[in-house]
Formats: sequence, structure tokens, C-alpha cells
Amino acid sequence: MEFKINKIEDWQSVIEEILPKLQHNILLLKGNLGAGKTTFTQFLLKRLGSNDEVSSPTYAIVNEYDSPKGNIFHFDLYRIKNADEVEDIGIHEYLDHAFLSIIEWPEVYEYELSQFPHHEMSIETEGAFRIVKFV
Repeated sequence: MEFKINKIEDWQSVIEEILPKLQHNILLLKGNLGAGKTTFTQFLLKRLGSNDEVSSPTYAIVNEYDSPKGNIFHFDLYRIKNADEVEDIGIHEYLDHAFLSIIEWPEVYEYELSQFPHHEMSIETEGAFRIVKFV
């Protein structure tokens, strides 16, 4: 699936299209800095019924949010250097106890994550637009 984001309100339409197709509890988010990964996550969590304030987990590495369906973990692996560091944060424990895990910058741990059923989404900037691809 591919979407074109013209304005911030367009994220809601993307969420409505993607949510029924979200069959796995791991979502990998790829995209350059400032592409809208955290903005997408804010819209998604609101739609999932979370009342928590969503922020980028860049420095915390993982943020935990409550939703009516269970815990949602939001990871940012941007500052992580290798797969061992991801293991050190206890990622498997999080993945095992999550309704949903959203992982920004998953490339450093992508091989390991490929062994789990998951979805991938990329957000790329193209001029004033965002191009979103969901698999």
C-alpha cells in the first residue's frame, strides 16, 4: 500500500487504511530524520485508544504506552550501534509482552527482527510531501 501525505491531517486516513491490515504485533518504521515516524505513531496510538502523550524515544530508547488492548512499546534504535546493544535493552522481553511494538530505525537489528512476523512501513520525504509505503 502506498499513500501520499500532503498535510498532517492525512495521517488519519493512512491509519484508517493500515489498521485493519495490521495483523502482527511488530511494526518497523523506516525513514529519514523528520520524515514523520513519531507523528505517525502519535496518530496510531490515539486511534488505538491510548490517552498517553506520545513523544520520540530517541534518548530513552523505548517508551511504553497504555491502550485498551494492552501495552504498546515505541523504540528508537537510531543511537544503537549493534545488535548486542539491542539485546542488552531486553528487546525480547518487550516484544513478548506487547500488544504492539513500533520500532523506529530498525536497521541495526533488522536481521534478528526478520525472524518474527512483522510489518514494515517507510516514510520518505519528496519535496513538500511524504510518501508512505506499508507492507
